[in-house]
Amino acid sequence: MSPAPGGPGKPRLQATSGDWIWGVHAVEAALSNPARPAPRRLLATPDRARELERRFGALKRLELTDAAGLARLLPAGAAHQGLALEGPEPEPVDLDDFAPEPGAVLLMLDQVTDAGNVGAILRTAAAFGARGVILQERRAPRLSGALAKAAAGAVDIVPVARVVNLSRALERLSDLGWRAVGLDGGATRDLSEVLDGAPVVLVLGSEGEGVRRLVAEHCDDTARIPMPGGFESLNVAAAAAVALYEAARPRR
Repeated sequence: MSPAPGGPGKPRLQATSGDWIWGVHAVEAALSNPARPAPRRLLATPDRARELERRFGALKRLELTDAAGLARLLPAGAAHQGLALEGPEPEPVDLDDFAPEPGAVLLMLDQVTDAGNVGAILRTAAAFGARGVILQERRAPRLSGALAKAAAGAVDIVPVARVVNLSRALERLSDLGWRAVGLDGGATRDLSEVLDGAPVVLVLGSEGEGVRRLVAEHCDDTARIPMPGGFESLNVAAAAAVALYEAARPRR
């Protein structure tokens, strides 16, 4: 490992044009992911550097710095935990890579743009064994920064596909054997009634607008999450967690 430029105790770090991720879970998951391109920079405080090298062995790109140096490099308030990595995000996968096996679940996000929400959804998708998440090419955040921190390593665990057109993506997934269910608070049936154990794409829309009309028209069915408490609005990340829990339940 090498010290960061600037001399002991006074690292002078300069941000580059690449994307950064930070935090122990996010950085260690990135280093464990053989499909992720090699990092351009890897910065750590001395204690974190020793932990990394105990787990991964010698890391050529590892630079030593201090917490204040990392704080100056990263966005204000970034909870870096003494670790940061700069480099390309994982390569997206193709829709054809998703095998429609019984019980398999995919998530499709329609205009969900908040990085914290997308990161939380990826983390929940990893927890419940979802096969992947489908994002738009545009109007979806990059898999770095605050998103990667919220995902707590799931960026490098859950395969992500990026598509130009969600409706056409649903057509292709249908051809492959997937059934699409759009989450809609105005649907007449509960999600538990609609799910049957077949491979399913759960389609979630942005808060407020929900799933757009044309995307909903390409779903095979719509379903609601029942809310007996009478409060009829869930954060999209919370809705995804409830939907994934329901989809993970065994079906007769």
